[in-house]
Amino acid sequence: MSLFLFLLLVVVVLGIIGFAVHGLFYLLIIGAVVLLADLVLGIVRFGGRGNTHRVRR
Repeated sequence: MSLFLFLLLVVVVLGIIGFAVHGLFYLLIIGAVVLLADLVLGIVRFGGRGNTHRVRR
């Protein structure tokens, strides 16, 4: 969970710097790529736990 939050923080910082500073638009693009990677990581780590609880009969 901490890695997920850290990557979100990195995305916000890169996005702000890339948007605010003229000529550093590539940082905004890198931030968007990191955001996509972070979302995929979150889906893989937290989304795969849905079928592990089975009801015993």
